[in-house]
Amino acid sequence: MRTTLIALLLASTGAHAAPESPSPIVRAQVLLDRANFSAGEIDGTAGGNTRQALLGFQRSRGLPQTGKADDATLAALDDGQPVLVTYTVTDGDAAGPFAPVPEEMADKAKLPALAYSSAAEALGERFHVSPAFLRKLNPGTDIEQAGAQIMVPNVGAAPALPKAASIVVDGSDHTLSLLDAGGKVIAQMPVTSGSEHDPLPVGHWKINGVARNPPFHYNPKLFWDAKPGDSKATIQPGPNNPVGVVWIDLSKDHYGIHGTPEPGKIGKTQSHGCIRLANWDAARVADAVGPGTPVVLQQ
Repeated sequence: MRTTLIALLLASTGAHAAPESPSPIVRAQVLLDRANFSAGEIDGTAGGNTRQALLGFQRSRGLPQTGKADDATLAALDDGQPVLVTYTVTDGDAAGPFAPVPEEMADKAKLPALAYSSAAEALGERFHVSPAFLRKLNPGTDIEQAGAQIMVPNVGAAPALPKAASIVVDGSDHTLSLLDAGGKVIAQMPVTSGSEHDPLPVGHWKINGVARNPPFHYNPKLFWDAKPGDSKATIQPGPNNPVGVVWIDLSKDHYGIHGTPEPGKIGKTQSHGCIRLANWDAARVADAVGPGTPVVLQQ
């Protein structure tokens, strides 16, 4: 009865109760992100990306490899920082500019920038969370309204990565790992890598260079699914650019490691051969590598 009365009082004033303690999966996803073993987009779902992140972290710490958010793993992940924190949506967050993203490359090429389509998308990228789950964390609140106080994943508490000695991309489990000079995995992220038409170019390569906020030069001759009549086009920079906010150029012609405008599809769909990550993970990799870093691509 008392719980019902509190709910009625909250509803009558337009307020809402603070969210319950995060579930083990949400806790694991946020803590894994902070430990640099990313599960990709935080969505509260125990999917394949989360399982691979848990397995990678467990291997790195010598824990039983359950692939689950068990007590021992959560204890090892715990860094003493809160999982969720309150954030006040700013005027700038709400103002944009925002613009819908067209489907066709020719229409994308007409835009001066490939900006976020909404404040929810921008906030989702900042806090590594799906916009749908961000709304679920904040029932009854307009998360796009300036001045709104919202609960967000506390991903800002992650320490910076040291420089990596090498990269390994494994198509069998859809992961990219950063290794130190001793071969120890210091970070892991989910990736989309190749397809039946454009398989991952297995072999030993190296990084030529890193470009941030790059334009995308579309050449239909390089895409098996290009539409008849498509012509070359240059897509301006922005988070919704086809290669996202980072292009890490590989010594294999036309191949790279890059971001994406669709983080929710990482590890779940196919690519045109390149290695695709969530924008925040691509930026994390870019900070840890440089020209000459060895890259192993394997299946």
